[in-house]
Amino acid sequence: MASASSRHERQGRGEEDDEEEEELEHHITSPLLVPPAGAHEASSSSSPPEPDEEEENSPIEQVALTVPVGDDPDTPVLTFRMWVLGTASCFVLSFLNQFFWYRKEPLTITAISAQIAVVPLGRLMAATLPERAFFRGRRWEFTLNPGPFNVKEHVLITIFANAGAGTVYAIHVVTAVRVFYGKQLTFFVSLLVVLTTQVLGFGWAGIFRRYLVEPAAMWWPSNLVQVSLFRALHEKESRSKCGFTRSQFFLVAFICSFVYYIFPGYLFQMLTSLSWICWVFPNSVLAQQLGSGLYGLGIGSIGLDWASVSSYLGSPLASPWFATANLAAGFFIIMYVITPIAYWFNFYKAQNFPIFSDGLFTEAGQKYNITSIIDSQFHFDTKAYEKNGPLYLSTFFAVTYGVGFASLTATIVHVLLFHGSEIWQLSRSAFKEKRVDVHTKLMRRYKQVPEWWFICILIANIAITVFACEYYIEQLQLPWWGVLLACAIAFFFTLPIGIITATTNQTPGLNIITEYIMGYLYPGRPVANMCFKVYGYISMSQALTFLQDFKLGHYMKIPPRTMFMAQVVGTLIAAFVYLGTAWWLMDTIPNICDTELLPAGSPWTCPGDHVFYDASVIWGLISPRRIFGDLGSYSAVNWFFLGGAIAPLLVWFAHKVFPRQSWILLINMPILIGSTGQMPPATAVNYITWILVGFLSGYVVYRYRRDWWERHNYLLSGALDAGLAFMAVLIYLCLGLENINLNWWGNDLDGCPLASCPTAKGIVVEGCPVYN
Repeated sequence: MASASSRHERQGRGEEDDEEEEELEHHITSPLLVPPAGAHEASSSSSPPEPDEEEENSPIEQVALTVPVGDDPDTPVLTFRMWVLGTASCFVLSFLNQFFWYRKEPLTITAISAQIAVVPLGRLMAATLPERAFFRGRRWEFTLNPGPFNVKEHVLITIFANAGAGTVYAIHVVTAVRVFYGKQLTFFVSLLVVLTTQVLGFGWAGIFRRYLVEPAAMWWPSNLVQVSLFRALHEKESRSKCGFTRSQFFLVAFICSFVYYIFPGYLFQMLTSLSWICWVFPNSVLAQQLGSGLYGLGIGSIGLDWASVSSYLGSPLASPWFATANLAAGFFIIMYVITPIAYWFNFYKAQNFPIFSDGLFTEAGQKYNITSIIDSQFHFDTKAYEKNGPLYLSTFFAVTYGVGFASLTATIVHVLLFHGSEIWQLSRSAFKEKRVDVHTKLMRRYKQVPEWWFICILIANIAITVFACEYYIEQLQLPWWGVLLACAIAFFFTLPIGIITATTNQTPGLNIITEYIMGYLYPGRPVANMCFKVYGYISMSQALTFLQDFKLGHYMKIPPRTMFMAQVVGTLIAAFVYLGTAWWLMDTIPNICDTELLPAGSPWTCPGDHVFYDASVIWGLISPRRIFGDLGSYSAVNWFFLGGAIAPLLVWFAHKVFPRQSWILLINMPILIGSTGQMPPATAVNYITWILVGFLSGYVVYRYRRDWWERHNYLLSGALDAGLAFMAVLIYLCLGLENINLNWWGNDLDGCPLASCPTAKGIVVEGCPVYN
């Protein structure tokens, strides 16, 4: 596959027009290419590249500046300490992430925390374990201590940790059925759903490896954070005068992050969202709607808390600037143009409800009683719904579904227009005849994972899923054809969404289309809709996780079969631990997730699960026909499908009319349109602060202090994540378990109590003024 190159643009003014056209077409996947002079030395390791290599480094500049070139295939990988530390990391992160997920401010402890914590443990084991060899001279010869703790062991341990750091999405189904709907779902059936959804992605990952791992343009930006940290922890370097080594810089940043988080995490929680407009106008509903960072449009708000920055969108330091700019533009248009117009022109009686909320409402602005429209068979009660009246959404919630529709069609059209020829060439096995980067060449010395391994896992998993859904149809409600249709949708969307993720670090959501389709085909059955969404959406999402890990192993030269084994084992461990932790919490915490029955200040409010439950009501129970179809109030929202399909065409036509304006190809419509896909539960302050930090890192520092960015950007990201995670766990263990809280105005999050009030005349909501 030919990659774009800014160097070629400068030097090849006299080349053929078709060659220049090919370069521009690939510019979207690699907007920052070819390192400056000296970059090769900065990113190479002690092992030189092979003499027959055509290229000395990756054509992607960020990769060339970060990923080492070279490999030692004799480095031990499958070691005793790798197994011990890897499985322990997976277990601990799985437990902690599920434990914190149900809390008011869900904390995700990333694999970076384990990546740091295992280094002293690995070195301790290398120093103390005996070096004796067992079964010497036989095929199964091994030793507990093959030598110094090495980077390849460390990478595999991190792969295990990645399995524990990722969300097990099927837990949402278990929580919704047991807690929100109050229906029975046995542990064994829950385990089947969790395991099959997690493992299903292996099949898609194996099929799409050649498209999403081997090409250099599929560079997976978030992996560079971990690669940079691996180098800092394992490579020796001399300290420059008046400066830090990378290890020293990481340690200083980690300590600062660790110490600082005591303020937004416990002492002064208002730092999570500083909404100063609400302080100036404490009695104005309009001002608080505009200024609230948590419950409004967030104008002027900011979060001085790394958790606010990275909790939903990931680290902005790992996002390439063109992707950050697309997301910022989309957020501005949706949040500050479309939403205010829809609200203040009172579309769909918008002023009867909060401007920003994930709640479900009656026409009078009251919370909708979902239990009253469910019959004894756990199906939709049509007569009760007609008696209660139609369900309404907040303005932003309705707009979010619209842009979700548009993002879906934009993704398909964008990939066909800008990557169609690449996909066709790779489908014809033309990859090996094209130029490849040094990392792909080095990986060819290892045995690859046969594609039939993945296919066998895929077929067996689908068969088990069909059996489970048919045998336990009363609990899961999903028929066999629903499983097959969900798999077909996941297969269709894995490649286009994978391309977007691998080049921009942003993932358009697939959950809406799965809900929409099943809601029309099989209405009135909420569990069937949730299961269909999990099998259709999560198998794709899990496939992308596996592919991202494969790319990390690709960068760090881990044997593919060893990577595969670590992913399978880590996934199975994570599934058991996640479900066990969730089940334990649901059984031991009274009224978990019920905000009306929980005591004031209780952290167990489950914001993410509330959104999942609301979606199951909209799409599964009531059905999209009664919300977005001919029987519903929001039928015009379907026009977003058409708008999303047209948007990439406008960019494509603009590029054809102005072929020398390469910046046009940096407009990525799936990212721009789908920018608010994490809202809710993400809020305005999360996005505003994320965009600000992303601008400072990806544009200002990258452009004006390239040397600093090269050495420290990804290390800083990892240090901020790790420091926050360790302090958050420490706060909970020392203070949270004892229910020791500080009650003062600095811990009043946001300070905008009127932001969620309606503004229509005659609507009465507790705690809000009534307009006459």
